[in-house]
Amino acid sequence: MVHKNRTIHWARVIVVTVAMMLIAGQASASSEPSPAPDFTLKSRSGENIKLSELRGQVVMINFWASWCGPCRQEMPILDQLYQRYEPMGFTLLGVNVEEDSAAANKVLREIPVTFPVLYDSKNQVSETYQVRAMPSTFLIDRDGKVRYLHKGYKPGYEEEYQKQVRELIRE
Repeated sequence: MVHKNRTIHWARVIVVTVAMMLIAGQASASSEPSPAPDFTLKSRSGENIKLSELRGQVVMINFWASWCGPCRQEMPILDQLYQRYEPMGFTLLGVNVEEDSAAANKVLREIPVTFPVLYDSKNQVSETYQVRAMPSTFLIDRDGKVRYLHKGYKPGYEEEYQKQVRELIRE
């Protein structure tokens, strides 16, 4: 039953992702920033990463899956962003949402990245964040508040990411 529910959940995510990619204006800013829900997930290096321990940094959380073409397309771009701004107090957490991490690890061998990759194999964090599109990217300010949300990815979004990351780093 649990597997069937997850299958239904991700089928809905795929449908919503396609629909979202057809809609313009993929980024939204919260009028009243809300606290980012805390979580702890295991990273591909084996350590536990807890979001609240990153307070004081600007954090980008990018939810992705191996079957998501736009996710794969933006990964090298996100890695460049991470490498450029990490010395200024920016971190990026790539959260893979698949039950089995083998597919994610295969993608990471094909598209190596330097930012931390975490595994949300039970979809608890993606459900907490109400992820309905792949990829979904949240930008969190130094105080731990969600400031921006991007649903989906199209070439050119990286310009908006960079603008928002710079804005949050300067605050």
